[in-house]
Amino acid sequence: MNGAESLIRTAVAAGIDTCFANPGTTEMPLVAALDAADGVRAVLCLFEGVATGAADGYARMTERPALTLLHLGPGFANGIANLHNARRARSPVVNLIGDHCTWHAHADAPLASDIVSLAAPVSGWIRSVRSASVLAGATAEAIAAAGHAPGQVATLIIPSDCQWDPADGEARPVESKPPGAVSQEAVGRVANALRSASKPVLLLGAMGLRGRGLSAAARIAAKTGCHLVAETFPSRLERGAGMPAVERLPYFPEQALETLQPFDLIVLAGARRPVAFFGYPNLPSSLIPEGRRSEILSEPPEDTAAALEALAMEIGAPVSVSLPREAKKADRPIGALNPASAGAALAAVLPEGAIVMDEAATSGGAFFPLSAGGPPHTYLSLTGGAIGQGLPCATGAAVASPDRRVIAFQADGSSMYTIQSLWTQARESLNVTTVLCNNRSYRILQVELARAGIKEPGPKARSLTDLGHPDLDFTSLARGMGVPAVRVDRAENLVLELERSFATPGPSLIELML
Repeated sequence: MNGAESLIRTAVAAGIDTCFANPGTTEMPLVAALDAADGVRAVLCLFEGVATGAADGYARMTERPALTLLHLGPGFANGIANLHNARRARSPVVNLIGDHCTWHAHADAPLASDIVSLAAPVSGWIRSVRSASVLAGATAEAIAAAGHAPGQVATLIIPSDCQWDPADGEARPVESKPPGAVSQEAVGRVANALRSASKPVLLLGAMGLRGRGLSAAARIAAKTGCHLVAETFPSRLERGAGMPAVERLPYFPEQALETLQPFDLIVLAGARRPVAFFGYPNLPSSLIPEGRRSEILSEPPEDTAAALEALAMEIGAPVSVSLPREAKKADRPIGALNPASAGAALAAVLPEGAIVMDEAATSGGAFFPLSAGGPPHTYLSLTGGAIGQGLPCATGAAVASPDRRVIAFQADGSSMYTIQSLWTQARESLNVTTVLCNNRSYRILQVELARAGIKEPGPKARSLTDLGHPDLDFTSLARGMGVPAVRVDRAENLVLELERSFATPGPSLIELML
């Protein structure tokens, strides 16, 4: 057994079953080991940002790590943006990065780089091994580190000779650290604050937005009348019939401040203190309005679901809350296709158990409120703000949940960062419906220009926010990568194409001409 085989066997023993890969020469022993040590599904991605984003989507749905297999520092660098997003999502991801042989490092070959420095900003754990004999143990530790609650990115750097040299065997799994317990003192403090507040709000994040946390939050709301709000970009939110209605904190700071302004108490449960995405003149960084009291029930690394349950017990909340179980779908829209009718169409035919990865940006706003009472579904979002996460994350979610329909609600500009995801979806026959909003612009940048007071952008500014000249043909792009595709420009046609896609196994793309 060589080092690479010991790594794969160790991963299998630790419960790893999927590797999203874009390997190169320095990873060939690991590529061979995927056959020699069976048990890990190998999913080829044509760009490293697809591999890292897919691992994120997989981890969000399974709540356990996937592997990425990447080529040296430049290959890893291609995947950093979606690892930034994975870090913000607190997703457990293990990166395997091949490196030059230990005895070749001094030569400063063309692909040589400081991988540790590249990995540090997005990794919670990094190690570079120096011999095959320690590779299995390091692998077990990397997997455990990635699984430390609530999840993080772990990066293992493996020189080629450590992959092909003989190794003793696989290592036993290492147990991950569980989430930290919230103190009774914190629970009591928040309970007292809720009793004295006249209009409280519970700002939920992390595991507070999964089923168990939401059930406890609904009990707290029933007792106190508190409002439930989710962080702006949740990593995963369970929604629809049977779940409490949860508003999402708006993106723009003025709207977020306005949303929280009426409340005299803001309780943070698994959410960080909200801050503006960017600094704007005459607007604060903090989105907690001045003079409002805030209390922290739990930090993201802590056991938020247990903390919410303890809080519910402390205040004497009902043991359970009756929530509407019958789904209420939006009306089927007709007429011209625009962001509002696009969101209505998707909400009108949303299948039960769907997973919606939302990177529709300015065109996707209508869907969220319209689908609140629809069939039970899982909502994923762009956690770190680095666009190009939508298509890869949907791809990984589909690998993780083959029995569920995944919907990539996607903007045109951000799709071009990782459009290669479509090829992987076709190759793996994944049940992904891509709903691509084509407004032929970076619309969010046009909005930001207007917010900056630039009412009449000049020709250069307009050219940097315009995606025309030539127009992108997403139907042709999808078909070229093996994904059936159709173009629609009316709402009723979108409804029909969505229903056709949901009833047909495998991937498809619907291009919305807005």
